[in-house]
Amino acid sequence: MKKVLVLLLFCAVSLSGCSKPEQPKTDSGDKVTPQQPTPGEGQKENLKDEREKHLNNIRQLTFGGENAEAYWSGDGKQLIMQSTHGEYKCDQIFTINVDGTNMKLVSTGKGRTTCSYFFPNGKRILFSSTHEGNPECPPPPDHSKGYVWQIDKNYDIYTANPDGSDVKKLTNSPGYDAEATISPDGSKIVFTSTRDGDLDLYVMDLDGTNVRRLTDTPGYDGGAFFSPDGKYIVYRASRPGTEEDLKEYQQLLKEGLVRPSKMELFIMNADGSEQRQITNTGKANFCPFFHPNGRQIIFSSNFEDPKGREFDLYLIDTEGIGLERVTFTGKFDGFPMFSPDGKKLVWASNRNGKTPNETNIFVADWVD
Repeated sequence: MKKVLVLLLFCAVSLSGCSKPEQPKTDSGDKVTPQQPTPGEGQKENLKDEREKHLNNIRQLTFGGENAEAYWSGDGKQLIMQSTHGEYKCDQIFTINVDGTNMKLVSTGKGRTTCSYFFPNGKRILFSSTHEGNPECPPPPDHSKGYVWQIDKNYDIYTANPDGSDVKKLTNSPGYDAEATISPDGSKIVFTSTRDGDLDLYVMDLDGTNVRRLTDTPGYDGGAFFSPDGKYIVYRASRPGTEEDLKEYQQLLKEGLVRPSKMELFIMNADGSEQRQITNTGKANFCPFFHPNGRQIIFSSNFEDPKGREFDLYLIDTEGIGLERVTFTGKFDGFPMFSPDGKKLVWASNRNGKTPNETNIFVADWVD
């Protein structure tokens, strides 16, 4: 699930779109999206700030709507992502070639989806969806309580063939099950669930069996990814610091809400042991992903903006030292992921947006 307000996102964003003609079909019956601008369009625009020394040859893959959480296939030839655009009024899952061509709908087109991922062998895809519990787009959260994210109880985790066929449900517990990613060896899924009354991390086998809880500290644990060698897990977490904070967190959770303004990054062993905090900014840090070297984490944060509105990408050592800023656009940059060979970075950004809230997918060559 995601909420892109131009400003604050996480591994789940509520996106808005505009009307487009009825979705066409190819001769093979595959679902495809309404025509978007030709990939490469807009490349005359300045997509890079000169201070972004780690990024070369930036390419924009999507044009219009709100697009985020694009993650690589194991062979590095495709991305799987969530998008609200055209006839889709809330997030659905799409695959797209890394040159921006052949964007295809692979979720059901019903409910809201989030956090998609390719199986490492490329034979299946993974995503979360509310379509069984509610085939309509869920209503937005109640912002009379301030800035909050919705923890929709109808989310469950599903797998499907890469073309969206043969959808199978993996979770069937009451409450929220989402934010799922897969270990590099393809043996385990890590995900966030409220099945035990809190927002905690769990692992399970690829068929949904052998579920085991990894975290049990009060607060929101989510957005988890495995390290390249599969030995560690990095994630974001909120930790209510006072009794008052804890009571507010627990009350909001009962209402299916969470306040994301303070989240820090943590690392633990893949079995849940030796959990340790690696950031301490007091702001919103999220979307952590391991650098291919296994020694650094790339993530998004608003900690340098006094108003908390600008999110940029940063690198930090797994020991919590060596913080380095990566992006400088003055807008939103988030959801980074390195390609399997470590040569490219994909992320979502407001840069080059033509309308308010427009968020697109970008790929760049990575320079260490």
